[in-house]
Amino acid sequence: MMRGMRSYDQYCAVARALDIVGDRWTLLIVRELLLRPCRYGELQDGLPGVATNLLAERLRHLEESGVVARDEQGRYELTPWGKGLATPVREFARWAALLMAEKQSGDSFRSRWLEIPFDLMFGGFDPNRPDLEIEVRAGGEEAVTVVSRSGEVRSHAGPAKSPDIVVSGPADAVIGLMAGRLDEDAAVEEGVSILGDFGQLAQLRKPDWLNEPSL
Repeated sequence: MMRGMRSYDQYCAVARALDIVGDRWTLLIVRELLLRPCRYGELQDGLPGVATNLLAERLRHLEESGVVARDEQGRYELTPWGKGLATPVREFARWAALLMAEKQSGDSFRSRWLEIPFDLMFGGFDPNRPDLEIEVRAGGEEAVTVVSRSGEVRSHAGPAKSPDIVVSGPADAVIGLMAGRLDEDAAVEEGVSILGDFGQLAQLRKPDWLNEPSL
């Protein structure tokens, strides 16, 4: 397997991993491809500020390293080995949750980025969860739908077909409400609109989602 563009030259698994995914923008490319296969332009949209030549260089490196491949439609996708990066990316999101209390004025945002933290907040199986369909609209972006069925919760980009609950408003306040950092009253004060019984949605959230998984 090809070594990284700039190697740490250490016989250590962490260093070897960083040889491949430690350069600027690389893990964000992985984030986009964890959500769906992407054409080059779709990756550019999900990586505001990346230079075209740098994106091409990072993709070439990931392809040569065996992390990324092209599908039959010419889209970039993660290889089976590359999909193993889902766990460290999710754990980065969990670790950095405390840094998400406030959105800075210059921060870019794409609603599909919520799918990864939603997987943390609502992951696992709980037979006591109610069946619900929730539409989340954050920061004026495309809706994300959260669906609870038979004790499991899944999310996907796009509007809900027949939502039981609709949450919309500024991205940081919506994230705070969904994560449990803000209660309903505080979220409404920060500009969030809630249609439906949000208490049911709160039943879906894992109370310990910020804790690291047990070893």
